[in-house]
Amino acid sequence: MSYPEQRYFGESGEHSGVFRSAGDPPDLPMRTTQVHYLATGGLTGGAYGLYRWEMGPSPSGPGAHFHRTMTESFYVLSGTIRLYDGVKWTDGRPGDFLFVPEGGVHAFRNESGEPASMLILFTPGAPREAYFEELADIAATGRNLTPEEWTELYRRHDQYMV
Repeated sequence: MSYPEQRYFGESGEHSGVFRSAGDPPDLPMRTTQVHYLATGGLTGGAYGLYRWEMGPSPSGPGAHFHRTMTESFYVLSGTIRLYDGVKWTDGRPGDFLFVPEGGVHAFRNESGEPASMLILFTPGAPREAYFEELADIAATGRNLTPEEWTELYRRHDQYMV
């Protein structure tokens, strides 16, 4: 393992950090989940995407799926979040972490009846916010997609349900 290729060629560094306060409102408020776009793939030059996922007490979370182009990692901040590693479900508690490589089947759910939050990290930084926003719009408008429309939506966003 070695360091990646150099990406910055300046001599003295730059003042280019981006601060985000924990008190900032969510970028995507949904019915039971609040999503904070901490660092999108666009902000990080495609290096990674980092999101804070705050789930309310109602059951929520995607079914088992995998991605072909990116890894996904989960770090539980608060509450209990059920994490699926492709083999078994585990109750993730604060400090627990799950890494899923490309092609790894995974899922997560809040079934605790209490609020829970976690960080979700994608590498490289794909435009996941477009996927999240499309799902939120479907839920908010009550649109009913055909199985073919769901398949196309998932395909466009590197989401393969199993």
